Parts: sequence; structure tokens; C-alpha cells
Amino acid sequence: MDPTLKLLAFLILALANIRPIKSDFSHCEKVVKNWAFSSLQQRVKEDKHTLRDLLFFLHVPRTGGRTYFHCFLKRLYANAQECPRSYDKLRFDPRKQECRLLTTHDDYSMMSKLPKEKTSVVTILRNPVDRIFSTYEFSIEVAARFLVHPNLTSATKMVGRLRPGATGVSTLDIWPWKYLVPWMREDLFARRDARKRMGSIDIKRNNPYNMEEMVMPLQEYINDPRAHELVHNGETFQVAGLTNNSYFAESHEVRCCVQKHKILGEHILEVAKKRLDDMLYVGLTEDHRESATMFANLVGAQVISQALTDNSSMESAANSKSGQGSSHAESLPDNDDNQDSTSDHKADEIGSTKDLEEKKETMTVGKLMEAYEGCMSSLRKTQSRRRKSSLKRISPANFSKEDRSRVSEVVIQQIRSLNHLDLELYKYAQEIFAKQHKHVVEKLSSMEAESMFNNLGGITMWKFFSSAMCIVVLLALLFLFVNARRRMSKVKI
Repeated sequence: MDPTLKLLAFLILALANIRPIKSDFSHCEKVVKNWAFSSLQQRVKEDKHTLRDLLFFLHVPRTGGRTYFHCFLKRLYANAQECPRSYDKLRFDPRKQECRLLTTHDDYSMMSKLPKEKTSVVTILRNPVDRIFSTYEFSIEVAARFLVHPNLTSATKMVGRLRPGATGVSTLDIWPWKYLVPWMREDLFARRDARKRMGSIDIKRNNPYNMEEMVMPLQEYINDPRAHELVHNGETFQVAGLTNNSYFAESHEVRCCVQKHKILGEHILEVAKKRLDDMLYVGLTEDHRESATMFANLVGAQVISQALTDNSSMESAANSKSGQGSSHAESLPDNDDNQDSTSDHKADEIGSTKDLEEKKETMTVGKLMEAYEGCMSSLRKTQSRRRKSSLKRISPANFSKEDRSRVSEVVIQQIRSLNHLDLELYKYAQEIFAKQHKHVVEKLSSMEAESMFNNLGGITMWKFFSSAMCIVVLLALLFLFVNARRRMSKVKI
């Protein structure tokens, strides 16, 4: 073929390939910008520091949210106040349900199902590199528990038999673990089977994150399409409301466009930042102690105050009903069914109220922090024991913070690059955290000043005035004494 014709054919093919790419980017840019624009137009609450009727804890995986739930929220809210668990799908109508606490791995799109003006959102973020390490480790830790079974088929069947009758929420029902754990479980069984076929093998023990004979190496994990879909930039996508578990109809297309065209991620990042701005509380895993103290003072104090107000209202209502009941008691007909029904209803109501009172009637921020410290210590010991038990099955691949330092800088930089949006969002969360800290300090300072004033007010007013009068009289006598001395000195001269 003539060289000129060859060149012409090559240019035609090149242009044919470029057009769809250009068209695809233009389409994606339009989709992402439109979604971001509509999200940014949503009105910000006037006073985000005020706790509303419903508290939505947006639990980002591997940020320490489990500790907050068990050691803070379970002590602040009665069981009857918790919304039905919805880790795998929405199991109730939030607009009709009269619950006060919703804790879930669902992303921010859950707000589209909630009464926005009556809902406050709280969350915790973590350094993205540490969160990737933790996600990788936890995926393997949970999957390793299944290695007690002789093969993958047996393990899968056992899970199928246990789940229908199980109580509570299984890790395999929770996003994203319902995807990540089966993936790692299958991989662990495949590597175990390979070791059996190969017989005796020499396992390098210096770096558990690159021990391919035992577990999937970290670098392989972070480059897998499933990690791109579920793990990388997970904090940004979850706060924006764009995970693969989202309730937004356009979420899949927006997420795919952002993953395909990195530059479009900036629009999603701006939406995620706005979501954080509108939250009641944003904690940081790394600043654990300060975050916990801030949560207790910013959120816990308001929950306790709400509970006291609710209890007062319930007592007033109960007293009112009691008065009405006694005035009409003689005119009520004898009806055993009606009495049984009423007594059952009252028993439930009393039980619920009693449960509520036991948790909060004497609760203070100080007591809440004390309970948190004890609970956290106990929970960590339990988690540590379970972790060690699981990792024994894949020994010597026992992960630790010290082992993380052995991971090559190339892999660390790759993690940072793959989570560039999360790194930016985390920096922004640190700024919000600093502002929250300032707000809490100012609040506590004003409360201390008020407390001091009230303590002074404990001295009765007549004592205060009598003390003031004594001071005035003393000053007057001192003035007269000084003048008298002056006159005497003039006389002597």
C-alpha cells in the first residue's frame, strides 16, 4: 500500500478513537457537574451545633466507629430509641418511625430518606493511608476465621445455614465487608490449597504485607478492581453519598465518571466538604482522646439535656392522664379485655421509660467519659483477642504497626495517589476539627464562668449587700481618718 494511504488510514483510525474519548469526557463532565451543582444548592442548617430529633451516625469503616457506638451511643440512647438496623438495606420508613438514633455504614444518600430538618449527622474520618492498611488487615482477619473449615465449599455452606436464624447483624451483611470478606475468603482458601499441593515451602517472614504464599500481598490488593470500587477514596464517596450502596439514582454513573476521569473528582470533593461543614460533629481517629472529649461535650451533653426534657414531658403527661383517669374511674364499664390491653401497654411504656431513666437520669458528661474509658479498654481487649485468634490461622502473616514500616515507599505513594480525594478531605476535616475544638473550649469557658457566678449567687443577697455595705463603711472611715491626720499635721505646723 502507498505510504501516503497508510498514513491517511492511520490518521482516520486515530481520529475515530479520539472522538468517543472526547465525547465520553464531555458527557461525564456534564453528569458530574450537574450532580455536584444540585448537591451544593441544598440549604445549610442555620445552627449546625444544635442536636435535632434524630442523630444519624454515618459510620465510615475502620475509623473507630464501633467504639463510639458501644461506648458512647449505647449509653446515651435506650434500646427503644434505636432505629432498626439497616446495614444491608433500609428496613423501615424513617419518616414514620419515631426513633432517635440511626447508626449505619450507609453513605450520605441516606439523608434523602430522612426528615432533613429534624436530623443531625455525625461522623469520624481517618488518615487515608492508615485506613487502607486497616481495611486490608480486617478483610483478611475476618476471612481467616473461615479457615477452620476443610474447604471453601464447606465454609460457604456453613455461612448459608447460620445466617437465616442468626440474631443481630453479621459482618457479612454489612457494607463493604459483604463484598470484601468473601473475596479474601476465596483467596485465602486458594493459597492454602496451593501450599498443600506444593508441600514444604520457604516463607519469607520479614514482611507480612508481601507474604504471597499465605495472603494476598497489599500491592496486589490495592490494585484490584474491587479495591477501586469499594475502598479507594472511600471516605469521600461515602460522605458525598456515592458508594455502590447509594440511594441516589445517578450515583453509579457519577462514580464511574470520576473513577475514569480523575480531574472530575474535584467536584465530588467539594460536595463532600460541604457535607462535613453541615455536620454536628466530625471526629478524627488519630486525635482519639480529644475527639472523644469533644463528642461527649458537643453531642453527649445535648443528648442528656434532650432526655431530661423528654422525661419531664412524659411525667407531666402521665400525671395529667392519672388525674383524668381518677375523675372518670366510676363511669368506666367493667371490661377485662380492655384492662388487660391497657395494662400491657402501660407496662411496655413503663419498661421503656425505666430503661431510659436508668441510662440517663443521673448521666453527666463526666460520668459519660468515665464509662467510655472503661468500655473502650474492655472492647479493645476483646477485639485484640479475636484478632490474634484469627491471624494464628495464617501465621506468620501477623500484622502490626511495626510491620507497616517495612512496606516499601513505592506502595505507600501508590496508596496516597489512589486516595488523593480522601487525603484532601482529611485535611479539610482537620480544619473543621480545630474549629469544633475552639467552639467547645469557648462553650466550656462560658459554662465555667456561669458556674462561678452561680456559686457566688449561693451567698444570699443580704449577705452580699451587707458585705458591700461593710466595705463602703470601712472606706468612709479610712477617708475620715486620713483627713483627720492631715488637719492634725496642719495644726502642729
